[in-house]
Amino acid sequence: MPPPSLTAANDRAAAASAANGHAAPVARRRAGKGKKVHPLPADGAAMGDGGERLAGGRRPMDWLSPAGVAGILRRHPLPVLFACGLLLFMGVEYTIPMIPAAAPPLDLGFHATAAMHAGIAARPWLNSLLAALNTVFVAMQAAYILWAVLAEQRPRAAIATLMMFTCRGLLGCSTQLPLPAEFLGSGMDFPVGNVSFFLFYSGHVAGAVIASIDMRRVGRRRLAVLYDTLNLLQFVRLLACRGHYTIDLAVGVGAGLVFDMLAGWYLDSKNIDSGDNRCCSSCQKALVSQKLTS
Repeated sequence: MPPPSLTAANDRAAAASAANGHAAPVARRRAGKGKKVHPLPADGAAMGDGGERLAGGRRPMDWLSPAGVAGILRRHPLPVLFACGLLLFMGVEYTIPMIPAAAPPLDLGFHATAAMHAGIAARPWLNSLLAALNTVFVAMQAAYILWAVLAEQRPRAAIATLMMFTCRGLLGCSTQLPLPAEFLGSGMDFPVGNVSFFLFYSGHVAGAVIASIDMRRVGRRRLAVLYDTLNLLQFVRLLACRGHYTIDLAVGVGAGLVFDMLAGWYLDSKNIDSGDNRCCSSCQKALVSQKLTS
């Protein structure tokens, strides 16, 4: 609640305004870009102790009543679902048997793709074909992101990708997970040549998410749906070939979302419209001067 001195000053200002024949200004909440601005409740409807009420005549703790709980369930089902998930997995976490140190990791994604893994393992040519197709998809991601920054001068996806791979390298060096025992390697897989790679987290999946978000941002929804579909197939293929653990792929999705958001914050800090994300004025001048000199 505001200090008494501030409340008294506001009351005096309101009384002076009313005496001069002017309506007292209505206090308004601050709102972010594109959000509605709602007036604050009047003094008589402010929340407080005792019999004071909120706007609309509700008591401050009405949301704990049966009607209030029913309203929360009706208006906010998603937070309620996550609250139930919290309670459920608290019980699971505190009672689930721990995996012994000498045992292999338990991965439900591996169990779900066991039949696919057996089929691919029995057909080496199929493993190489799927790896080659996956490498083509990775090249598609890189081509789109490079096109966005070089041809369209929209650097957000490129900045997000640079952030994502740098953080992936740091985490990959910090904790190196063991390679799955049933891993099906291929010289056609990216990076080509059966070289070593970080398991946590999947750069394949994160890069596809970054590209898909950028496509939706500029209205290329059909292309984004195509990339999401190919990313889902990539997700299943990496599990079936034991190229990543399930947690690597799931965090890859989250990493794509987070680093796209961080790239938007960075561009906003440089006073670049995060919706369009064109290069800033200094970059534009550098590009023009380079074209003139060449």
